[in-house]
Amino acid sequence: MRAPGLAVRLDLRTLWVSGALLLAVLAVVAWTVVAVGVRLPMADIIEILDGGGRRADRFILLDLRLPRVSLGLLAGAALAMSGAVFQSLSRNPLGSPDIVGFTTGSATGAVVAILVFGTGPGGAAVAAVVGGLLTALIVYGLAAAGGGAVRRIVLVGIGISAMLVAVNSYLISRARVDAAQAASVWLVGTLNGRTWEYVRLLGLALLVLTPLLLLFGRRLQLLEMGDDSAQSLGVRVNRSRLVLVLLAVAVCAVATATTGPVAFVALAAPQITRRLTGSPTLQLLPTAITGALLMVLSDFVAQRLLAPAQLPVGVVTGAVGGVYLAWLLAGQWRKGN
Repeated sequence: MRAPGLAVRLDLRTLWVSGALLLAVLAVVAWTVVAVGVRLPMADIIEILDGGGRRADRFILLDLRLPRVSLGLLAGAALAMSGAVFQSLSRNPLGSPDIVGFTTGSATGAVVAILVFGTGPGGAAVAAVVGGLLTALIVYGLAAAGGGAVRRIVLVGIGISAMLVAVNSYLISRARVDAAQAASVWLVGTLNGRTWEYVRLLGLALLVLTPLLLLFGRRLQLLEMGDDSAQSLGVRVNRSRLVLVLLAVAVCAVATATTGPVAFVALAAPQITRRLTGSPTLQLLPTAITGALLMVLSDFVAQRLLAPAQLPVGVVTGAVGGVYLAWLLAGQWRKGN
């Protein structure tokens, strides 16, 4: 696409795939809003959005379903973009924040804030960002010791993640019974009971962080070529990598603070998008759409599988993601990685 003083290169396959994914997201969202639990006909939904409708129906739509599905879309997109950045920087399909411990670090920060200091969603979000950033600094620092940070980051991250899981378990074991139960459900990753407060919190964070992530994300494909190649093309390698890591950790941490550490969305979404688009590099916007689709589709299954009981969405993503991880590890083993 060309215009005076402007040229934009678009890949048609990526556009078609992104459009199809958006349609799939809209279909799942519409079906979730209409059919999960008490059925709300589309005519009633339109009436409610126009300011009318019965009080009970308004409560179901405006206070229960729309906040839940909105948060699922935002959190799925945030986790997917974070996973794409980390996989690209580590040049490893296992280099996602939930594997290398950044999600667990964010969860630890939020658990400390909730169980020890009794903070609300805002305080938990700040603590999750701090916890994620500290974990990222520790993992990168240990992986870089002696060289070979790219090769060692996944193994170091798995070790740090295991330690943080132990910390989370200890904190829960020392908490009150009601607080421990709530924290245990939250640590699985859930959209149950989420309100517009969580949606606003994550929405405002993404409004600030996503443009910055997209701006620096243009350098990802150059960094994937290797530090020497990227530097020869004018990229400030260390600065760009640091900024991308901080932004990706912040996006992941805020999403974790609102939903808990939902597993495997950050791991699977980038690789699914890469295979659908046929692109050799990870692209953030299509990946974000894929992550949103995975989250709302998993939540739909979580609500319908044992209805009327509602499972945490992390149970579904963990079950599906475990199979995907085994398949991914088998593929890497066959390639000798």
